[in-house]
Amino acid sequence: MRLSRYFLPVLKETPAEAQIVSHRYMLRAGMIKQASSGIYSWLPLGFKVLKNIENIVHEEQARAGHIAMLMPTLQSADLWRESGRYDGYGEEMLRMQDRHGRDLLFSPTAEEMFTDVFRTYVRSYKDLPLTLYQVQWKFRDEIRPRFGVMRGREFFMKDGYNFDLTKEDALHAYNRHLVSYLRTYERMGLQAIPMRAESGPIGGDYTHEFLVLAETGESGVFYDSEITDLTFGDRAIDFDDVAQCQAVLEEFTSRYARTDDTHDQALFESQVPEDRRREARGIEVGQIFYFGTKYSESMGATVQDQTGAQVPVHMGSHGIGVSRLLGAIIEASHDESGIIWPEGVTPFHCGIVNLKQGDAEADAACEALEASLIALGLDPLYDDRDERAGGKFATMDLIGLPWRITVGPRGLKNGVVELTSRRTGESEEMPPEQAVARIAQIYRRAQA
Repeated sequence: MRLSRYFLPVLKETPAEAQIVSHRYMLRAGMIKQASSGIYSWLPLGFKVLKNIENIVHEEQARAGHIAMLMPTLQSADLWRESGRYDGYGEEMLRMQDRHGRDLLFSPTAEEMFTDVFRTYVRSYKDLPLTLYQVQWKFRDEIRPRFGVMRGREFFMKDGYNFDLTKEDALHAYNRHLVSYLRTYERMGLQAIPMRAESGPIGGDYTHEFLVLAETGESGVFYDSEITDLTFGDRAIDFDDVAQCQAVLEEFTSRYARTDDTHDQALFESQVPEDRRREARGIEVGQIFYFGTKYSESMGATVQDQTGAQVPVHMGSHGIGVSRLLGAIIEASHDESGIIWPEGVTPFHCGIVNLKQGDAEADAACEALEASLIALGLDPLYDDRDERAGGKFATMDLIGLPWRITVGPRGLKNGVVELTSRRTGESEEMPPEQAVARIAQIYRRAQA
């Protein structure tokens, strides 16, 4: 993509309403524009990152054997009355009526809708286990939306729902989701720590939140510092292997890690040596629940078991805040110049900066680099504007592309370009074809 043809409304000044780093940089980098309180238009750069995050979520859900579908954003209030949640959910639910006076709501979550689909089509234990999920827009009428996409009213969310014959099967689904979430977050360059949490209006006895440590996090967290040494890495997991998934759950949840809602100071002090006790702030980026037969009993979601009896299915739900993840990644990965995107989610794989636009040799070299990268399946952003070099560098730093290739007449005379890492700031001169090969190798490794 040529920057001269791209829509990138970069701002030099920080808007007054932006209070945290991610909100400031998303506005300045032309990623979002506020449409109304807590509601944003996603501009091209932000939309590209949003789709990259969504794609990782889909890939890891498919790897775990979960099946994608799509529910409407508007739901019938009758379903929520069946489950008993319509009156109790609170003012965060946006309620409305259609022209016929039927009560509707803008989905804040979708347990009722998925349960209704299940009870309509599934009759036998032979159809289980089953996990369905969607990535869809949700709405919660926050009393005080703030911090950009971190605490908006409209948000993009993955919500999944498992249906199992027994509690043991459902707890395996819980463990399977924990494993898939660990993989998902690490592919995005994040360490998201599973922490014991409150279930809230969704309900259930088993629940973990996944939190990214950040000074701007809204949740207080208490944890054993050993947990920050854990990584899932590229280990192979058989998601049908109950023992293997249970072992991962125990590895990542056996150490003390809780949000302030469930924190027990006495337990914290008794379980964690003083030199490993940590208090910090965290950003919630996902949560998993097991809630048994809460919805299946109230809504008649039953199957015939091996004896021929009709039994309510055991259920759980599992959410990832896809749009919120953009803010969390920026909060965890930035410097004073701008965003630093991890390779897994970056909007463009690298930037190409032409130091002397209009110079025949420099123009030709940049165009050749762009063509070579595209031929390898990469997506470069070529800054072909007739601007000062300092302005081009500032734009590239602000939007945070992980790698930059700088092309100028002086280097070309020596047969080299400059490859720069956004994260470390280190630069290396090398022939253009070597720079292309290096970037291709980096992304092959990142996608492995």
